[in-house]
Amino acid sequence: MARSKVSEAIQAQARQRARNLCEYCHASEKWQYVRFTVDHVIPLDQDGADDIDNLAIACFHCNRRKSNRLTGVDPIDIVDIATVPLFNPRHDQWIEHFIWSADTLYILALTSTGRATIAALDLNRDRVINIRAADREIGRHPPLEDPVQKATFSS
Repeated sequence: MARSKVSEAIQAQARQRARNLCEYCHASEKWQYVRFTVDHVIPLDQDGADDIDNLAIACFHCNRRKSNRLTGVDPIDIVDIATVPLFNPRHDQWIEHFIWSADTLYILALTSTGRATIAALDLNRDRVINIRAADREIGRHPPLEDPVQKATFSS
């Protein structure tokens, strides 16, 4: 399928909805040198659409690693080696699948979808851990996504 251009207005709407965070690793676009990608959650070649309900904001690395995949392998389930859906920011709540480690540097999984997504997108790659540590030092990390996490990190 030919790739179409998502309008600037729709891209702006997607960024605002995501609060300028990568919807997978939660890096902030505000502090990056490269603008984040508008990701098709369901790829165009798998009947995804260009509409806002199928778009997510993704940093370069998460977008590249996700590619056109919708599923991944839960690294804990070595017996069945079952594929599970990757995290879908349009249908899933981040806080239902992930939580920050006590030091806020690592994304930890709460579900098989979380584990598969962390593995497939390498959400705890060395470079992003270093960025999170530097951002934490100057008060830019972790992002405060919701009242539950806000209460957790302000105590």
